[in-house]
Parts: sequence; structure tokens; C-alpha cells
Amino acid sequence: MTARTVLRWVLVVFYALAGVLHVMIPKPFLTITPDWVPFPGTVILLTGLAELAGATALAQGWSLRLRAWGGIGLAAYAVCVFPANINHFAMDMGRADHGLGLAYHVPRMFAQPLLVWLALWCSGAIDWPFGGRSIRTGSIRGSRSSSSRSADRAR
Repeated sequence: MTARTVLRWVLVVFYALAGVLHVMIPKPFLTITPDWVPFPGTVILLTGLAELAGATALAQGWSLRLRAWGGIGLAAYAVCVFPANINHFAMDMGRADHGLGLAYHVPRMFAQPLLVWLALWCSGAIDWPFGGRSIRTGSIRGSRSSSSRSADRAR
């Protein structure tokens, strides 16, 4: 099993568990949702469903294209929930006891961009920084060869 496959399955478990928690126990997520988010209960439910859908897309083995798009979706999701992480950080630092503290929040802030990259890389949507074009990346665009795409650009 490759590192990419192992890390993909780690993400599957992580996002599946997070999705179940968002759907079944939304209260902790509601407490860190910024005030400007409309219909927070619905948003938390939808984020849980998005996590479950992304985990399912990463786990399935019949379509590399679906897996790549699942990774793109989870990467976009990680970007979209970043304001809640910032809000949680600010809320905790404003408390007298500092809540979970810097030892939790600082690594979490750095982990978010890593989660974006990991979802893209593990799904095969990108190969960066390990180089080369992959079959997985080409599958997102379709099955046309690079020479036929080059011919189209020349026209």
C-alpha cells in the first residue's frame, strides 16, 4: 500500500467521523460557528453531509475521476470552514482560562492548509510537489491525450 493510499484512508476515517459528529451532535459545532453564518443549524447539517459525501468519494474504488472530485470538494470544504476555526481560536483566547489554548489552536491553524493539500493529493487531483502528470489528474479533464489538447490550443 502506498503512502497516498494510506493517507487517503486516514482522511476517509477522519471526514466520515467528523461528518457523523456534525450530523448527530451538532451543538459543539454550533458554538464555534461565527455569528454572521445564516441558518447555522442547517449549515452544520450540510457540512456534515458534505464531509460524508467527500469521505465516500475518497473511499470508493470504481472511479478515479469521482475520487479526484471528492478530494476537490473536501479541499473546498476545508477552506470554507476555516472562518469557524478562526472564530473558535478567538473565542478561546478571549476566555479567562484560554479554553483549549495555543497548544491546540496554533497547530490547528497550520493543519487547515495541510488538509486542503492532503485532500487534493490523496484523491489524485494533484501530484504536487512530487511532480509529473498523473493518470488521475488527466482523468478529471477527460481521456483526451495531451497531444490532442495541444492541437486544440494551436487552433
